[in-house]
Amino acid sequence: MAKPLQFGIVGCGVIAPSHIESLRLQENVSVTWVCDLVREKAESRAAKYGCEHVTRDYREVLDDPEVDAVCVCTDHASHVAITVDALDAGKHVLCEKALASDREGLVRMFAARDRNPEVLFGAVFQHRFDPEYSYLKQLIDEGRFGTLLTGAVHVRCLRTDEYYTADQWRGTWAEEGGAVLINQAIHFIDALLWVTGGVAAVCGTHANMTHNRSMEAEDTASAILRFRSGAIGTLEATCSSHLTWEPTLLIHGTEGSIELRDGKPIKLAFSDAAFTDEALAHFRQCEDSRTETVGKTYYGTGHPAQIADFCDAIRDGREPHVSADSARETVETVLAIYQSHREQGWVNL
Repeated sequence: MAKPLQFGIVGCGVIAPSHIESLRLQENVSVTWVCDLVREKAESRAAKYGCEHVTRDYREVLDDPEVDAVCVCTDHASHVAITVDALDAGKHVLCEKALASDREGLVRMFAARDRNPEVLFGAVFQHRFDPEYSYLKQLIDEGRFGTLLTGAVHVRCLRTDEYYTADQWRGTWAEEGGAVLINQAIHFIDALLWVTGGVAAVCGTHANMTHNRSMEAEDTASAILRFRSGAIGTLEATCSSHLTWEPTLLIHGTEGSIELRDGKPIKLAFSDAAFTDEALAHFRQCEDSRTETVGKTYYGTGHPAQIADFCDAIRDGREPHVSADSARETVETVLAIYQSHREQGWVNL
């Protein structure tokens, strides 16, 4: 049997259990290190999951020659330094969203990747593994919607003042890089870009409508999108909603349309009525096939599948399904919306 893959977890906050539990589902994989600036957090995770080593300094994880890969599960502001050091130490890296909170950070990350082409660099956008989004992408790729005319993403959720005051980095431009767009909405912006093939230009704006006493960045945003395909789209996001969590993707083409809310087809119609029935049945199968979540319910069921793919990619010497390059496009889109607001005009990608 091949040597077990050994992982280190850097950052023991709310997303860490999704990574640890997903890794524990894999054969011949172990989590040997957990790291957090608050040692008690790391010790708690280590005790719960039986991890051997605990540290406050991620460099100790990188200095262990037995460690093959690290999952970067820290706040946005520290992603760049940890990822760069890990890649330069010869460790495979799976970094949580968003890769970086500014373009300078992205440049540093990818320079390190280019210096170390033998190691893998992946990014977490777990919804690409959700069966309903995979099927939607398949339908678009097969031309079932005809010529794409419009595409949209709506993300309505609630984050309280207490959410932002609990951690000093949340909702700050310097550390988080923004708020609702770069944190909550980015998952579904990524899904829209993935299924449609990406955007060429954006024009957007944002505001802080209800969180002026708890954070400085945006809680509400909107943008117009020009897709690479030629289609036109819109984006709408708020974390000031009375709705706790409601993500929606909408696709409209000359031969079909869909409104997919929280993974369920609220509206589905194709010119071919028989195919409408077939597609609806398939979406229902997607819903029935959802596996148990790890971590918070609204994370979805994709973390185990994405982490399984990353482990297989290490063994097979191939790119992971969600490469850092493709994830970068999503981050660049969010940063372009912020730039558009500042400059009050269109930004090309």
